[in-house]
Amino acid sequence: MKLRTLLLVVFILLVAGFVALNFEQILQPTPLNFGVTQVQAPLGLVLLAMLTLVLVVFLAALVYSQTLHMMEVRRITRDAADQRTLADKAESSRFTELRQYLQTELQATAARERELADRMDQKMDQVQAALTQVIEQTGNGLGASIGELEDRFERQNLPRSAPL
Repeated sequence: MKLRTLLLVVFILLVAGFVALNFEQILQPTPLNFGVTQVQAPLGLVLLAMLTLVLVVFLAALVYSQTLHMMEVRRITRDAADQRTLADKAESSRFTELRQYLQTELQATAARERELADRMDQKMDQVQAALTQVIEQTGNGLGASIGELEDRFERQNLPRSAPL
């Protein structure tokens, strides 16, 4: 139990005990002045009735306040759940956009890689053709040089050595 509830119950029990102990005196008739008229009634009973009325009014106000509070909490909870749902949807759409962006970037990167690979293949073909041409020219040059040397050897009548 909460401390406030416990104090309220203890207070009500004390008042009930006081009324039970002094019930004879509470019922003693007394002249009471209500401003416009004067009547003969038990003062204790009138005060006890007013105390009960005040207690009932405060309990009604407490119930009303708690009801309003509970309704407000439910409304706030419902709004928070709606906001959470919206946030989840927004986050989901951001993930979808990010996925689409990454797919687009990956496709663009793959296209660039294919283009670079094609260019590299073309360059390699060019380099291979140039290298083949250089090798052929070098071979032709060597062949011409060797032929020239053979001619010189033959002119000088020098014996030829065995081919390599």
